[in-house]
Amino acid sequence: MKLRKASVIAASILMLLVFVQMNGDIRAFIATVKARDATYAFGPPSLTEAEKDELYKKIVAHSEAVSISPVNARIDRVWHAIPGYNGLTVDIEKTYRDALNAPRSKPIVYHYQEVEPRIRLDDLGAQPIYRGNEQKKMISFMINVAWGNEYLDAILDTLEREDVKATFFLDGSWLKKNVETAEKIKAAGHELSNHAYSHPDMKSLSRSEQYAQIAKTEKLLKEKLQVDNKWFAPPSGSYNGATVQIAREQGLKTVLWTIDTVDWMKPSPASIVKKINAKLEPGALILMHPTASSRDALAGMIESAKAKGYQIGTVSETLSSAREHPLVEGDS
Repeated sequence: MKLRKASVIAASILMLLVFVQMNGDIRAFIATVKARDATYAFGPPSLTEAEKDELYKKIVAHSEAVSISPVNARIDRVWHAIPGYNGLTVDIEKTYRDALNAPRSKPIVYHYQEVEPRIRLDDLGAQPIYRGNEQKKMISFMINVAWGNEYLDAILDTLEREDVKATFFLDGSWLKKNVETAEKIKAAGHELSNHAYSHPDMKSLSRSEQYAQIAKTEKLLKEKLQVDNKWFAPPSGSYNGATVQIAREQGLKTVLWTIDTVDWMKPSPASIVKKINAKLEPGALILMHPTASSRDALAGMIESAKAKGYQIGTVSETLSSAREHPLVEGDS
C-alpha cells in the first residue's frame, strides 16, 4: 500500500515537472496558484454564459467611452487639400477573445484598431497639398535637391545621428548625373520623390512641356533607383491647375510646403532654427535645400521639434491618415 502511494506521489511530481518544463518556471506556476488562478494553470478559466455576457458588455461600454472618430480629408480655402486622420476604437472581438482566455484576476487588456475616414485624400481630386492634418503631431523635412552636393553628406550624417527620415525631391537633370549619391540617400532609408527635370517655372510651360518635365524624372526614379514614387514638388513652388492635373495623371500628388527656411538666401543657422521653432505646427512640411545654412541649422531644427513632442517622418508618413502613435495601450 505504501509502495503504491509512493508511486502515485512520484508520478504526480513527474507530471508537475513536465508541465513546468512546457509552460514556464515553477515560480510562475506558484504565483498563478497564489493568485487563485490554479484552474488557469491547467487551462483557460471557465465562465458562465452570464459572466461572458457581462464581460462582453463591459468591453463594448469601454469602447464607446474611449473611441475617437476619424476626421475626413477636406479642401481648405488657404491650405487646399488637407489629409484626413484615422479614428481609434477598441477591437472588441480580439479583446473579448483574449479576455476569455486570461486569468480572472488579470485586468482586461484592450486591443485597439484604427478607423479610416470616410473621405480620404485621394477623394479630393487634383488639389495641391501644403500640410498634413492639424490633429497629427508629426512634421516632415522636404529637401529639394538640384545642387549643393558638397553639403549632402553632412545633412545625411545629421539625419542618421538623430534617427530622422526625410523626403528628398530630386531634380531629374541632377539625378541623371548623380545616381550614386541618390542611391546613398535611398540606402539611408529616406524617401525619394520628383522635383521636375530641369528646375523650370512650371506654370510658364505648355501642357506637353509640363508633362515631359515630370515624366522624365519619374522615369529616372523608376529605372535608376527602383522608386515607386507618389509625390511631385514643383520647383520654386510654381504651378497652375494644369500642373496639378498633369501630375495626377502620372499617379502623383502635388506637394508644397508649410514653412520655408529660405536657406538659399544664406540666413544664419540660428535664425532658421528660431523661425522654425516659432512657426512649427502639427502637419508642417519644412522646405530646405542642401545649403550651408540648412546643414548647420538641421540639428537645431530637429531638437526644437522633438522638444515640443513632434514626431518627424517622411512626407508620405506625415500626409497619411495613419495616427502618429499606432501602438497604444494593450496593442501589439
